[in-house]
Amino acid sequence: MIVYRSWRMITTAVITCFLLLDVGFAQIAPNYTFMHEATEAPRVSFFDYIVIGGGTAGIPIATALSANYSVLLLERGGSPYNDANITNLMNFGRYFFDTSPDSPSVQFIVEGVVNALPRVLGGGTSINAGFYSRGEDQFNTEAKLTDADLIEDSYQWVENSIVHDLPLDNWQSALKAGLLEAEVTPDNGNSYDHIIGTKEGGSIFDQNGTRHTAADLLQYANPERLSLYLHANVHKVLFKHKGSAKPKAYGVVFEDRLGKKHVAYLKGRKQDEIILAAGALGSPQLLMLSGIGPKDQLDALNIRVVLEQPFVGQDMADNPQNSLFIPSPIAVSPSIIQVVGITPFGSYIEEAGGFNFIFANLSDYQGFTYEKGGFIFEKINGPLSKGDLKIVTRNPSDLPSLTFNYFSEPEDLEKCVGGLETILKAVDSEAFSNYKFANMTDQDILDLNMKLPYNLIPHGNTSISLEQHCKDTIRTIWHYHGGCLIGQVVDDDYKVIGVDSLRVIDGSTLLNSPGTNPQASLLMLGRYMGVTILGQRLAREKPYADW
Repeated sequence: MIVYRSWRMITTAVITCFLLLDVGFAQIAPNYTFMHEATEAPRVSFFDYIVIGGGTAGIPIATALSANYSVLLLERGGSPYNDANITNLMNFGRYFFDTSPDSPSVQFIVEGVVNALPRVLGGGTSINAGFYSRGEDQFNTEAKLTDADLIEDSYQWVENSIVHDLPLDNWQSALKAGLLEAEVTPDNGNSYDHIIGTKEGGSIFDQNGTRHTAADLLQYANPERLSLYLHANVHKVLFKHKGSAKPKAYGVVFEDRLGKKHVAYLKGRKQDEIILAAGALGSPQLLMLSGIGPKDQLDALNIRVVLEQPFVGQDMADNPQNSLFIPSPIAVSPSIIQVVGITPFGSYIEEAGGFNFIFANLSDYQGFTYEKGGFIFEKINGPLSKGDLKIVTRNPSDLPSLTFNYFSEPEDLEKCVGGLETILKAVDSEAFSNYKFANMTDQDILDLNMKLPYNLIPHGNTSISLEQHCKDTIRTIWHYHGGCLIGQVVDDDYKVIGVDSLRVIDGSTLLNSPGTNPQASLLMLGRYMGVTILGQRLAREKPYADW
């Protein structure tokens, strides 16, 4: 316990002292002297830590470790700065249709549902809808996070930097009151906590509509110890294996945008590590490309088996989302997700008003317009329905094959039905009456939404039941997780079971998607584990008595 407390004190002192030196980077296009194109990387380099994935978890990890150790952070995408499609709220979603090589988003389709994968510094925080709400206590238990003080400190570190509280407009206020009338109670006011009832959360968009991503947290990195390369496509992790000892990760091979290969090695000290933070699709794919995964898949692609691990790529999940567009007789101010209703049965209700949230053509709205109306949608927790991920080529740029098996478990479907019923109750409330046509019935609303292009699944134009409506209008909410589950692929410290010097810390380890929206929990997880790894190493290498 003395050692444990001492490393916390050491880490806090080191990071606090460093932060006092320079926190003045600008929010837009900061002068990060450590950020370069991978074409500028040396052919061979050496570091104490190599972090793969400059996203929601990877950036906080690398930032913490850079306080005392050399860190290489590799991001396969480009910078989010100076791109108005990313930084400006009113341009939300335009990148989903950008198919260029430099797009921050990669489109893929699973079971008729159009999905998107981030390919940009900041990861999902650079392309998501921005809502910020902490995960439930269950997440901390499942993620094996035992230090309550460090959990709180890590959340606050994020919130003090990139999270904002925005005022509600009239449509949002009416919906909030309507949810309370629909018995999604109590009224929890403005809160970042996951609490049953209706509340307002935070946003990574500020009051000017400017997005603040995980990349902004790099302002707290040590510029003398961090090297960040963009458009660095990692091909594999390198392992060495002597005798009966476990395979040990010792380097990575990555390619720049000109096709040139680079190799980065660990310096070779006992505590040096490679950390995968490439996301729920990227991390299991990269493990398999590196020789860790189901033997049949590796053999089929002539990949040398480093460790047979049948759980890699298993239990992949995406929380299904179902929306109802509610036409309004009056104009609605554009907004994206500030009000959320957290039901006791596992459906979370959110909103986007006056905004083309499904990016449909105007004609798709059947004579209505998105400027006069809004989307109220529900996401189920969990989910229980699971699929898998399989690699199909040895090229890391090729997307793996995926299944999510949406609504294959009856309990998931029941939650969706309950969520839609709750939305309709809120829409029919007195509080929301100004924003609903008086003569429009629930069936009218459901039938209208059957005609909107929510997905690529063939279906009729009439809603015959809420169960079928859920299946016919399913969308993604981009909350992918699984593939490297804690307890199966990684241990409680996120170390890959069966090998040394390799961890996975990202959404691929999650058993369930935390809270209403996972970005807060993943940002916290990255900070928590970065501080933990740093502190434990400092305690081993520099006894407390020396401080």
